[in-house]
Amino acid sequence: EYDEAIKFPLKFKAAKTIGNLNADYVAEIVRLSMFQRYGEDIYQSGFKVYTTIKKQNQVAARAAVVQGIVEYELRQGFRGPEKNIQLSAYQNTTELVDKELADIETYNGFMPAIVISADKKTVKVVSKQGETIEISGTGIALIQKHLLNTNETNLAVKPGSLIRIVKLDGNWQVVQLPKVEASLIAINPQTGAVNALIGGFDFNQNKYNHVTQAWRQPGSSFKPFVYSAALEKGFTPASVVEDAPFSLSADEIGSKDNWEPHNYDEKYAGPIRLRTALTESKNMVSIRVLQSIGPRYAQNYITKFGFAAKDHPAYLAMALGSGSTTSWNLAAGYAVFANSGYQVKPYLISKIIDSDGKVVESVNPAEHISANRVIDPRNAFLMTSIMQDVIKLGTARRANVLGRSDLAGKTGTTNNQMDAWFAGFNPKEVAIAWMGYDTPKSLGKNETGGRAALPIWIKYMEFALKNTPIFQYKVPDGVVKLKIDAYNGTLANDFDDGIYEYFYQENPPPTTAVDFPALEDSTEPSEIAPSDSTTMITNPLRAENTDRPAPKAHAPAPAPVEEAKMKPANTNKPNHDKKPNNTDPTESAVRILNPDGY
Repeated sequence: EYDEAIKFPLKFKAAKTIGNLNADYVAEIVRLSMFQRYGEDIYQSGFKVYTTIKKQNQVAARAAVVQGIVEYELRQGFRGPEKNIQLSAYQNTTELVDKELADIETYNGFMPAIVISADKKTVKVVSKQGETIEISGTGIALIQKHLLNTNETNLAVKPGSLIRIVKLDGNWQVVQLPKVEASLIAINPQTGAVNALIGGFDFNQNKYNHVTQAWRQPGSSFKPFVYSAALEKGFTPASVVEDAPFSLSADEIGSKDNWEPHNYDEKYAGPIRLRTALTESKNMVSIRVLQSIGPRYAQNYITKFGFAAKDHPAYLAMALGSGSTTSWNLAAGYAVFANSGYQVKPYLISKIIDSDGKVVESVNPAEHISANRVIDPRNAFLMTSIMQDVIKLGTARRANVLGRSDLAGKTGTTNNQMDAWFAGFNPKEVAIAWMGYDTPKSLGKNETGGRAALPIWIKYMEFALKNTPIFQYKVPDGVVKLKIDAYNGTLANDFDDGIYEYFYQENPPPTTAVDFPALEDSTEPSEIAPSDSTTMITNPLRAENTDRPAPKAHAPAPAPVEEAKMKPANTNKPNHDKKPNNTDPTESAVRILNPDGY
């Protein structure tokens, strides 16, 4: 979708300069689209390009990303002052600032400052702007244990230490320039209009756009698409699947190595309903579900959400999000759930006006959403209901602080905590938050999507949905609510204890317990995934599955999922070591505005 968005036809005449939108990554997307289509002629244009970005949403998104990074860096610990300066060499603070700070860049408000005095509870600094600032309390949390610590040579903070400070929510705080990156994109799922886009910590420090260019493994944030496929193959939210470890030998899967997937917490619940399995992000259940419906079927099915099949190989590890995607594409995918089944193509450019004030190009939002539903609205309803439980009861419980019952979403964490995701929505807003390193490496122990990415999403949505009424989801025609046994998912009678669950009207729960799906033993190696019609469980969940042929072999294990993928926009092969050669882009000659003229 991003590639299509940047190819939107633009025409330009006379030159002007880009306005400062506090949205440099957005401006660069537009500049790139101009240059790729029209070359250097764009620098002689005089058009105003209006974007869909909402000013206040963009400000809130920036604050959310910065706060998330600051909190992460605080958990990881202080790396030491950038340098130590001999204060006695200067007559006064003015001379000190002129000589030591004038040439040091401020990135995203992270201003250089020099400590002029300190004790164990307070630090006094002079900033690059020449202001003397005293910081204490939570503002010095990052460095407090290092203040005047004579036992530390590299970490000690003392008079002469060059550090960074930033003003957050009106208060000064000691910070450090991050090595980690984070991003956020928010779109209107009804139209595809991008409301906010933060591509990284600071564009001037790192011009790589982590929303549109960073191809990463989505981890468990991809599971809802597999579960959605399963609903169309006879599964229900009450279907019971075995949550237990297993391994596949190299001979079984035709690979060089054994495959031994596991749950993140190494804990297993045994027989468990699908709703609970997704709420608690049970990996083993997701794998068994995918094997039951067939990886190739799932690979084809996810294209309904706008994903390219080639980016998600039809192997069992697709259930764990071992393919690759961008935040841009993931936002488009989740929008299908949010808008009850329509595919969306996100877009940034809404209108172009020439130097005479004439509208020469404008976007029709209807062109960015499919005319017909790509998934059953009942499917979208059931999946949204399950993902509401992810927030109410599961891995995203922290989002309950927002006090909204209409929120749904899914956390995502890749192997060794290399990527942290949260994808969440209501019918008015879809937002995707991500955190990770450019060259993939671990974010650290317990730095999951729920810990590293979710707080960014929460802070943004707190603003984006402020004063927005809580949406009441309507049960679609063809969905029934029935009482079931909470353990085995069978239909309960009026006198039994039980819980209520939603079902397709034509696919109610069984009246007696069925066998739990378990991976079938097989010794015949295979190089491709099973066909769409292949079932991958020894005993089918329901009678309607009995006509499917038995499987010939297991799908091969995927390449190791530890290494996430990253690629520049408009390239065919991911490359997480190389960034686009745009470290010093030419300033565009077009003003970029939001719909209000900002």
